[in-house]
Amino acid sequence: MLAKGPAKKVCIYVNEDTRHNMVPLYEAILSYLIHKGVAGATAYNAMAGFGAHQIMHTAQVELLSEHLPIRIEFTESARKVEEVLPTLYEMVTDGVIEVQDTTVIKSVMKGRKAEPALPHEKTSGKAKLLRIYLGEADRWNDQPLYDAIVKRLHMIDISGATVYRGIMGYGMKGHTHKQCLFRLSRDLPIMIAVIDSEEKITQGAEAVEAMIEDGLIVISDVDFTRLVRGQPQGATSDANLPAG
Repeated sequence: MLAKGPAKKVCIYVNEDTRHNMVPLYEAILSYLIHKGVAGATAYNAMAGFGAHQIMHTAQVELLSEHLPIRIEFTESARKVEEVLPTLYEMVTDGVIEVQDTTVIKSVMKGRKAEPALPHEKTSGKAKLLRIYLGEADRWNDQPLYDAIVKRLHMIDISGATVYRGIMGYGMKGHTHKQCLFRLSRDLPIMIAVIDSEEKITQGAEAVEAMIEDGLIVISDVDFTRLVRGQPQGATSDANLPAG
């Protein structure tokens, strides 16, 4: 919900038939704004209009009605607008984006009380970092090895794991693997990173070692700081350590 005070109003003008990744552009924009947590946005379908191409589009003529203008409008904080504008700029390849200063006088959501902002909870300490290096083409029981490893780590209650896909690299065999514009390598480097307690990392490394035929496992000492937005009274965090 928007806070009362200074804000930004954004208006985006596109054509109804313009598409983005196989869907109407205005729908893609609204989906993106929802994903980014924008307070609310509305798309308006115009009855007639013309743009930089100087062609009149009107609902009265079937051929021209396919190109009717769509106006998407939303109001948000300056910080949120600054966050979403770069992607909107890339999405709108034929249209207009307008940003205006405005003021929110009242913002109310029925049936919901405003919750005060809670401070971050900070946890720091010592942990172990497990890094697993393998190839994208490596398999385990007819599935990608990296996928099988993440599932195995999840089964033994590792706090979190992240898979990184390299764009170029080589290993002990000296073969260079890289991603090309016209040909995608099927064996790009993969790294899986995990941070957890020493006991859990040792358990995870032993489980993974039995699955890898050609790869590298590295364990390092790390200091971690975990920041979590404060939770309402009675709620508990589901993990003590950050994901890898």
